[in-house]
Amino acid sequence: MRTALLQSSGRPGSVDENLKVLDEAADRAAAAGAGLLAAPEMFLTGYAIGDGIGRLAEPADGDSADAIAEIAGRHGLAIAYGYPERDGDTVFNSAQLISAEGVRLANYRKTHLFGCFERDHFRPGEQPVVQAELNGLTVGLMICYDVEFPENVRAHALAGTDLLLVPTAQMHPFQFVPESVVPVRAFENQLYVAYVNRVGREGEFEFVGLSTLAGPDGVARARAGRAEELVFADADPAALAGSREANPYLSDRRPGLYGSLV
Repeated sequence: MRTALLQSSGRPGSVDENLKVLDEAADRAAAAGAGLLAAPEMFLTGYAIGDGIGRLAEPADGDSADAIAEIAGRHGLAIAYGYPERDGDTVFNSAQLISAEGVRLANYRKTHLFGCFERDHFRPGEQPVVQAELNGLTVGLMICYDVEFPENVRAHALAGTDLLLVPTAQMHPFQFVPESVVPVRAFENQLYVAYVNRVGREGEFEFVGLSTLAGPDGVARARAGRAEELVFADADPAALAGSREANPYLSDRRPGLYGSLV
């Protein structure tokens, strides 16, 4: 499945403008043959928008979800995006996957919040593995800091995730995460990891870009630079199956030795 990574911070504070950016990217991605477009963490509203997070937060089935479903259906590709999710009085840092038919397939709430900013504005989610079937692949969702915990990604591997989508707001000086950690996670867990970042300065944060789709051999199939960019790479089920057959990491595990880790 050809996957497009939209490296962009959009227009922080403006849902309408970000929907336009997403629509334009979907048009370009579909023209290039992509079956999936992935956008960064909090793409719908912007990340460093302070109290605007609570004001702009929406339910998973809110108006913006309907608008993105329309975009996905009109362009004929699935879309994954980050947004602030309102559930009653609680706000989560969430990511949602919508099919090319405009159907909501999966919604994930970030389980590991990073720093005081996120802890002040969000409640952590409690479900570590969220998946959906898409174009012959089992697709999982995770957000930014979550991928830096090996247990999280291993849980996805054991649950059968083939392509792990990681909308991200990775900032300076943590560029080693997309450069080094993400390819290692893909290799040690024998899956594809699509890590799609924000870029540029936003409030107190400087996002580093470097979005990447890493394969089960630990090699980046695509890597963006430090500017706004739309990059493409393929998640190939046949290559994944061959890699899993050749690499014994998961089959050589000895779970009985690992009890002390938890």
